[in-house]
Amino acid sequence: MKNQPNYQYQAEIEKLRDRFQFDFVSLALVQPAEDRFVLTWQYASGNMNDRYKRIVLHSGKGIAGIVFKTGKPMLIQNVNTDIESRDLFNYPIIVAEQLKSLGAIPLWEAARVQGVLLVGYRAENRLTQAAFDQFQ
Repeated sequence: MKNQPNYQYQAEIEKLRDRFQFDFVSLALVQPAEDRFVLTWQYASGNMNDRYKRIVLHSGKGIAGIVFKTGKPMLIQNVNTDIESRDLFNYPIIVAEQLKSLGAIPLWEAARVQGVLLVGYRAENRLTQAAFDQFQ
């Protein structure tokens, strides 16, 4: 995973977005130890603005942080019913990109989670469990 040039990451998420007709696809990568292993959204396709670039997550915080910490995929079919509105500040990518239905999967390398791939729609209930399973 680390050996791929940056343009390849961007090209791959563009392909995923086209293939599955997602509104938004983003890749968060773990930053080096000197940055205390924070996660940042490095690549995006279908983004509304560049706010995603300023989001910094710690392990266990936000969607990427939770998926990174647990190593398990996360599916939110309807943000409005699955997340309390007062808790939305914990999920800055959802707010920044106005996502309503999304999923995230851990990207493994050498038995460690090295990144998180997030896919989503700006409409509720667009990402079903079946569609998420097919995407994975």
